[in-house]
Amino acid sequence: MDKLSAMTVLLKVVEAGTLSAAARQMDVPLATVSRRIAELEAHLKTRLLHRSSRHLGLTEAGRLYVEASRRILDQIEEADRAAMGVHRDPRGRLTLTAPIVFGRLHVVPIVADFLEIYSDIDVKLVLADRVLDILEADVDVAVRIGELGDSSLIVSSVGAVRRVTCASPAYLAAHGRPRRPGDLRDHVCVTFDSLASPEAWRFASPDGDVLVPVRSRLTVTTAEAALAGAVAGLGITRLLSYQVTDAWRAGQLERVLESCELPAWPVSLVYPGQQLLPRKLRAFLDFAAPRLRDRLRADAAFHSAR
Repeated sequence: MDKLSAMTVLLKVVEAGTLSAAARQMDVPLATVSRRIAELEAHLKTRLLHRSSRHLGLTEAGRLYVEASRRILDQIEEADRAAMGVHRDPRGRLTLTAPIVFGRLHVVPIVADFLEIYSDIDVKLVLADRVLDILEADVDVAVRIGELGDSSLIVSSVGAVRRVTCASPAYLAAHGRPRRPGDLRDHVCVTFDSLASPEAWRFASPDGDVLVPVRSRLTVTTAEAALAGAVAGLGITRLLSYQVTDAWRAGQLERVLESCELPAWPVSLVYPGQQLLPRKLRAFLDFAAPRLRDRLRADAAFHSAR
């Protein structure tokens, strides 16, 4: 059995959605496609696909095998292109993921400039405030904010962001400005539950970190909703510095408890370790990393000057 050919057929079936659609796209008989899948499953001694008259899906073993096959075929293509001397023409589909607001503010502009230069690369950008598993989601590179655990992934640092506490001028005029973390007991808060607990917030102090109970008048699941709630005067919120930059510039929010901020969180580009890095990924990393560093440096300078 030609394993590479079988992998190619399997990927085409998954992309097309059915065996018959894959056969039409490859211009081969349906029986050939069915036989290749059957031979691959027999060789692996496991079922890769769930089949029905109207639906085709991957088993858990099939999902893992498809992810590995895609990486293997990408590396083979890159090796072929390198051997042929095609060094300046990266191509293919690149999948990126980033937090929602960070992606909108910083990644989308960089991707737009990148696509202007690399006309043979297509980008899928997945914006989500949850952490996607890079290997399971078949992601080429992710923007991660925060400390990272040990893993086999490659990490490239591009800067840092701070956690900041802020409220609208109208809220502070009506309820007063907290001078120390303990003052939050007399205030109401808008909490973004992916960043800070709805029950208590952590702050820095000369004697170590302190955990302060807060009353969450509104708890939301996105940073943009927390920002909107704070701007509307619903309470004090805690977000990352880049998430509130525009509101600060517009005078819609004011910062409080600046002297009690926790240490900055690193911002990193994270991608799978591979012996041969795909040229499309190398092109993006070389293009995006210095631009992200510049944007984060400028954002940090703005907040330091406030």
